[in-house]
Amino acid sequence: MDTRFEEVRNLIRLTPEEVIEKAGSHLIVCENIENLYLHFAEDICNAIKLNNISETPTRLILPVGPVGQYPILVNLIENENISLKNCWFFFMDEYCDEDGFALTTNHPLSLKRIAKALFLLPLKGKFELNKSQIFFPDETNINMFNKLIDNVGGIEICYGGIGIHGHVAFNEPMRNIAKTDPRKVVLNDFTITINSIRAKVGGNLENFPKEAFTIGMKQILGAQKIRLYCRNGLFLDWANTVLRIALFGNPGDDYPVTYIRKHPDYKIITDKDTLATPINQL
Repeated sequence: MDTRFEEVRNLIRLTPEEVIEKAGSHLIVCENIENLYLHFAEDICNAIKLNNISETPTRLILPVGPVGQYPILVNLIENENISLKNCWFFFMDEYCDEDGFALTTNHPLSLKRIAKALFLLPLKGKFELNKSQIFFPDETNINMFNKLIDNVGGIEICYGGIGIHGHVAFNEPMRNIAKTDPRKVVLNDFTITINSIRAKVGGNLENFPKEAFTIGMKQILGAQKIRLYCRNGLFLDWANTVLRIALFGNPGDDYPVTYIRKHPDYKIITDKDTLATPINQL
């Protein structure tokens, strides 16, 4: 068996056409990032509509990253007058402050603040959105977050992104990662670095949050369906390698996303830019 070093070297050399053929139905390729966000919004919208027709609850894990889908989703819900009264939304994670508490919503990096601004507040008071059915992990509920999910019958669909070293939510590489429950984690240097580049904080590594609350990998893998959206989202081609690892890499604790391939119903959605073979081969 190849080492991860050799495996990645071989994977990164695959052409887009080879990746598409090898991945089969597990990969959806969008023309560009705008189409990826549209796909994301429409997938959530369609899941809610189908469940409303059958009068069954919609139970979703949702990320704050990507976020470009949320304004589109708001428009779809408004234009189609979709009821949200039977929706249960479990957001993946939240950063901690220096004292180990979840960031307050007046902090620029608060994931709750972003979710509210782009998705929840525009729908407030309309479409029967029930705030008691919306959950963000923090110090008050982290030890019972798995119970909250179990109490509503488990997760139907887990939506998310993929981190640079394969983390889903803040489930970063660690021993037995696939068995983890919701918890507070210490963020590693890879995550802090790439997130500080993307967060418009001027690369402020010193003051960037060092801890976070996160949903467990067990809850992600326990969803009936997994839909992960892998995209660069900016001019850096940072996600092209992890896309290939997620699709084809040998499952292991060093890249947690690889465990989704043991799941019966998973798909990764990307765009042509992220699918491209990197110019420089190492």
